[in-house]
Amino acid sequence: MRRFICVLSALLALSLTAFAQVEYDYVEASDLTLLGKVFPDTPNPYQRMDFTRFGGWDAKDINLLEMPSGIIVSFKTDSPVIAVKPEFTTINNTNASGFASRGFDLYLKKDGKWTWAGGCSYDANRVLAEETKKERRLVNNMDSSMKECLMWLPIESKLASLKIAVRKGSAIEKGENPFRHRICLHGSSFMHGVSTTRAGQTVPAYLTRMTGMQFCSLGVSGDCRMQPQFAAALAEADVDAYVFDAFSNGSGETIKANLFNFIETLQAAKPGVPLIFIHSIWEERRNFNLEHNQRESTKLAVADSLMKIAVKKYKDVYYIDSCAGSDTTVDGVHPSDSGYLIWAESIRKPILRILRKYGIK
Repeated sequence: MRRFICVLSALLALSLTAFAQVEYDYVEASDLTLLGKVFPDTPNPYQRMDFTRFGGWDAKDINLLEMPSGIIVSFKTDSPVIAVKPEFTTINNTNASGFASRGFDLYLKKDGKWTWAGGCSYDANRVLAEETKKERRLVNNMDSSMKECLMWLPIESKLASLKIAVRKGSAIEKGENPFRHRICLHGSSFMHGVSTTRAGQTVPAYLTRMTGMQFCSLGVSGDCRMQPQFAAALAEADVDAYVFDAFSNGSGETIKANLFNFIETLQAAKPGVPLIFIHSIWEERRNFNLEHNQRESTKLAVADSLMKIAVKKYKDVYYIDSCAGSDTTVDGVHPSDSGYLIWAESIRKPILRILRKYGIK
């Protein structure tokens, strides 16, 4: 037994030494290929809005648009190990898991399909100075073939810099954009990804991998009410189509005040571009909470009645249903990963049917 323990200790020491001896080369992620952004060129590449180009934002808008939710890094490497070294400016702690709110989510192409490869998270309970710029591995012990990689950035924690780390001497280069078209998906915390387990399990991320089209995420948690500042910015976006989860936030009053102006602002700038609005999902706290059920019923009745008018009044405007399943909620409002997957699948075919009318395939 003593000999066994000595051998085991020696093997453990060797493995720890091997782990510690890995040396890395680093490449700034923004020097690779960034995808998933409605506005690709921003002064900080890990933010989703150019605040020097577009104005009118309040503090809540700015806070949310500084978050990198939906941004994807595309790269190729033959390294057997892939790690990250982020420089955070904030590390958020919400009801999203750490792997979503403050983690990195890696997919590799395998047999023609994007397949999950690894992830890591950072600790929101430590002070920022202790946690930022720490190196963490996403995946290890791979072969040395050239691999196509996509990495989703945290949905909430903000970045000043992000270095991709590969084993010293390994190749790492820009990846191609493997997706067709550019489709803006603007919405609430549902599109932002709140309550997801990993950053790559949001509705825009699921739709991107499902369809091979690039669904660029502009989810803004609790802040999607078709405000004029969003309409003005989105009217300048270089996209082929728009999809809106526009009725999950706000109230019947904000829908009445903003909907038609929002549509008209976009159509004046983007004639002939499809505007697809999604009926909000059933929030499961409505099941027994009479007050919340009444509030949601009233709000969505307004949305339904106005969208019935909108699809007749405006060309290229559509209204589609959606579903996140039953018994999939995390907190009574937001779905779990399986709920978001069901939601993405429920709107995939209706969206694709509409896009085909415009030659978007």
